[in-house]
Amino acid sequence: MKNKISLLKAITEKRMIIALFMGFSSGIPLLLVSKTLQAWMVDVNVDLKIIGIFALVGLPYTLKFLWAPFMDMWVPPFLGRRRGWMLLCQIGVIFSIVGIAFIDHKQSPWLTAFFALLISFFSASQDIVVDAYRRETLSDNELGMGSTLYIYGYRVAMLLAGALALFLADHIPWSLVYILMAGAMFVGIATTLLAPEPEVGVEAPKSLKDSVMMPFLEFFKRKGAVAILLFILLYKLGDNVAGAMTTPFYLIIGFTKTQVAAIAKTLGLFSTLAGAFVGGALMLRLGIYRSLWIFGIMQALSTFFFVILAQIGPNSWVLAGVIGYEDFSSGMGSAALIAYSASLCNKRFTATQYALLTSLTGVPRTFAATGSGFLVEAVGWSWFFTFCALIAIPGLLLLLYLDPKRRNSS
Repeated sequence: MKNKISLLKAITEKRMIIALFMGFSSGIPLLLVSKTLQAWMVDVNVDLKIIGIFALVGLPYTLKFLWAPFMDMWVPPFLGRRRGWMLLCQIGVIFSIVGIAFIDHKQSPWLTAFFALLISFFSASQDIVVDAYRRETLSDNELGMGSTLYIYGYRVAMLLAGALALFLADHIPWSLVYILMAGAMFVGIATTLLAPEPEVGVEAPKSLKDSVMMPFLEFFKRKGAVAILLFILLYKLGDNVAGAMTTPFYLIIGFTKTQVAAIAKTLGLFSTLAGAFVGGALMLRLGIYRSLWIFGIMQALSTFFFVILAQIGPNSWVLAGVIGYEDFSSGMGSAALIAYSASLCNKRFTATQYALLTSLTGVPRTFAATGSGFLVEAVGWSWFFTFCALIAIPGLLLLLYLDPKRRNSS
């Protein structure tokens, strides 16, 4: 009973509620410049080649670390270093969404691209400062649950900007749909105005040189800095390499598209959310380091279970069991890795260091997308998933070196 009460208290802390609503604010813009915008462009008969090129408007999400140092250095003249930037970014997102709502996408695709790029830029900038705010207001043990609630808010917002937006577009004009989505951003503005500014007890960088160079210099002066970076690269490598080929795997071994949609996609989403929640709750008890160990082992085992599915073939019950466990453990691992990355950041350079580390976590996904298909053709499905389970081991072994006491003494 004591654990239940403390968990409930942790979830309902004001800092946690803020993380939830900030996640909602961060999740609104993403689909409005990708899948939802593509649906609108298809409706007005924009050429498919142009629609394909629009994938480039998502570049700010990948390159956000380039301007993160400015957000660490410059303090807006209102609300403070974090809340001031959040408010500016949220206003920028709102005006950009309203702007794209009134464009004829077929006649002016490049003007559409300009406003979509603006949405992405302000949205990625909001992500920088929201991540920094979460790190600066939560203790290390709270980062797991805080990251989980942030993910929950983000996912709810994506449902709003994705499925609900598509449903509404069948009944009202697309322009009105986008205006409604812009209105949903006021949840973020209200959260920003009501939230307290973090009290970090350190001064912001005073010069551009400090804001650009010092985050790197400070990080690499730590004991085990290279090992930390390798760990972040390797921790979810097996999970990501396997994940890049799971949908082709389901279809090739005999599952129908309906089965994949009903089991792999729907069950997978709820399993991921459940895993993230349980992972966040356990981190309150176990701490980040022990959680990384347990969740990492669970991830490796879940990948190996695909070998069993490859041997059995298209059995829906086996698929549900494998998918449920795989996405559950993946959600736990993701929550732990996000929390760990946040815990590494020096509060003087939180925005810059966290933007860099989150960009680094995307490298394995790129690797998975480019090399996994060749590997499957070379060794077959069973050996492919066995390999994916085994390449989780180096990341786990690095945890033997990354002792928290050794890092704290650096």
